[in-house]
Amino acid sequence: MDVRTGLIVVFCLMGFTCANPVKFVDCGSSSGKVVMVDINPCASQPCQLHKGQSYSVNVTFNSAVESKTSTAVVHGVIAGVPVPFPIPIDDGCKSGIQCPIQVQQKYHYVNSLPVKTEYPAIKLVVKWELRDDNKQDLFCIKFPVQIVS
Repeated sequence: MDVRTGLIVVFCLMGFTCANPVKFVDCGSSSGKVVMVDINPCASQPCQLHKGQSYSVNVTFNSAVESKTSTAVVHGVIAGVPVPFPIPIDDGCKSGIQCPIQVQQKYHYVNSLPVKTEYPAIKLVVKWELRDDNKQDLFCIKFPVQIVS
């Protein structure tokens, strides 16, 4: 195991020990099945996301397909309208997943959700997708959050 892989494993384990399971809705995971979603820190639900802070999003899922790549797409859904929500790294293969993705394997996807200070204080639903080579969802989850000052 190289140093980079070792660090990813350590950060994943830290996230799993500090995070709280979050209630989520599967919104069309056609290429995989979500086992658990954690957001750190998130003391209560809906998670209160403070402006200017960043949150760790950890998704454990089982893949039903092989894929050489994985790409994250994140939206904030406000009044039914999806608004793109930029994340620092959209490449799932650089977010705790060792690619290529194999069939019937469990994966721990870990990424950061930065909350910009210019975001309004609002309740919304986060829609987070991780897509395979064929642009099918390895996972698609929705979870409520509240952006606060």
